[in-house]
Amino acid sequence: MKAEITAPMRVLLVEDEVRLADNLATALRDGPGFAVDWAEDGLMGDDCARNLCYDLVVLDLMLPRLDGLSLLKRLRGRKDATPVLILTAKEGKNSIIDLLNAGADDYLAKPFDLGELIARAKALIRRGKGAAHPTLRFGGLEVNTLEQTVRRDGILVDLSPTEYRILEYLVHRPRAIVTKRELLEHLYDYNWEHHSNVIEAHVSNLRKKLEAALPQGEPVIETLRGRGYRLAAERNRQPEASEEARA
Repeated sequence: MKAEITAPMRVLLVEDEVRLADNLATALRDGPGFAVDWAEDGLMGDDCARNLCYDLVVLDLMLPRLDGLSLLKRLRGRKDATPVLILTAKEGKNSIIDLLNAGADDYLAKPFDLGELIARAKALIRRGKGAAHPTLRFGGLEVNTLEQTVRRDGILVDLSPTEYRILEYLVHRPRAIVTKRELLEHLYDYNWEHHSNVIEAHVSNLRKKLEAALPQGEPVIETLRGRGYRLAAERNRQPEASEEARA
């Protein structure tokens, strides 16, 4: 069952550039029909997030009084799992990794297309609304998106951040074939786009770790030559996925 977005969804926009904030708020209101609250600095954004319930936070990094990264860390530090879409002029690999590790769900580098912003906002809200619980399940796999931990038949599997993100992406699409390009884009490092062997290496390591946790178990990830990857349903076990995974 796919989670549907029903208006009005409530979005917190934290952006200090007045003209940009006005354009973004108008696009979010007129397009998908979101209700938008605007905070012009980090402390105001933090106050709004503490006192009101939002379906999405659109957060600029360069903010007065409290920068965007610090605000993001405050949100996650108090276990606020609201999806966060970062707006940033920083495109370096290390900067993006810092954002993801701090709990960002997605990012857009300035300048960006308003249509892409709306599409990503819808996707994040849909994904967030689809899960009543942070644990995604597929067969014997359990992925806790809040703690970012993975278990196979109850056995904890130690994954690198990249391996975890790949697996989480696959569990969100449990029956879909996911291409290497799609994984590259999900990992936010577009410099890797022409080096798909990097993805192959990460998937290979991920597969080995999952299979090592249950040596007598069956393969978890299928490789479909020339097409991509897909989670493999274990025989004699009905695959179970949370509403978020089905979205």
